[in-house]
Amino acid sequence: MILFLLLSLLLFATLALGRQIQREPLHARHQPRPEARKLHRSLVPRIVARYNGNEVMVVKVSGEFVWHSHPDTDDFFLVLKGKLTIKLRDGDVTLGPGELYVVPKGVEHCPVAEEETHLLLIEPTGTPNTGDEATAARKVEV
Repeated sequence: MILFLLLSLLLFATLALGRQIQREPLHARHQPRPEARKLHRSLVPRIVARYNGNEVMVVKVSGEFVWHSHPDTDDFFLVLKGKLTIKLRDGDVTLGPGELYVVPKGVEHCPVAEEETHLLLIEPTGTPNTGDEATAARKVEV
């Protein structure tokens, strides 16, 4: 069941990022609106689904993010396209398409994408992406 959910989310996120693939369509209530398929090259996290108090987001990133931590929650990263390096104080983790990493709660980290990278992120609703409400990016529901 979890594998089916992750594969469905991966398909949905791929469509939301504008990449067309040929597969059977998802049930209508899970289809992104047409405007969601044409995301701009912004760094705004797009909420594509919600479940059990969590937000499932897709985002295009490029460059270095800020060093930060989340004291109350883990941070989930799944690379859909491109390459992401997650800098940690005790070493780096480099991810390619289809690879994921969960930064444990309280661990300081800094995501870096040297090229445009598409990510799927999962975090509890209301979690600021920088660990601080004052500096967090605005999320958009699609």
